[in-house]
Amino acid sequence: MNKIDRRSALGIGLAAASAAMLKPAAAQTTGYKDTTPWPGVVVRAYDGETPSIIPGFKTVSMRDVIMQPASKTAGPPMMNAMICHITEGELRLEQDEKTFTAKKNFVWTCNKDTKEQAYNDGNVVAIMRITDLKA
Repeated sequence: MNKIDRRSALGIGLAAASAAMLKPAAAQTTGYKDTTPWPGVVVRAYDGETPSIIPGFKTVSMRDVIMQPASKTAGPPMMNAMICHITEGELRLEQDEKTFTAKKNFVWTCNKDTKEQAYNDGNVVAIMRITDLKA
């Protein structure tokens, strides 16, 4: 078996890293639609709905709410029940007259017609992943 010196190992490592950066995964560039409902807020809706086996819900779908620092949502009533999860950053939420902070990996639920407003008071982008439960 041939020995690999440090220089060869470094060269192989750099080649592998640069090859990985040349072409992003297809899932990162297709399969979603971005909209900007409020300044500094992008809603990324992923393609497709999946049938649900949860009683009372016919389908589920997924979207991300990507919030820049100092941005906020308008607080409309929820169109359906949903499960929310902070994947990056931190948000301050006002939900039906109750205020709480959702840090990374925090999970909570909303029911249809729940009123909720989100604020990114931090200095990093916050991402809220939403699983919509559709009746």
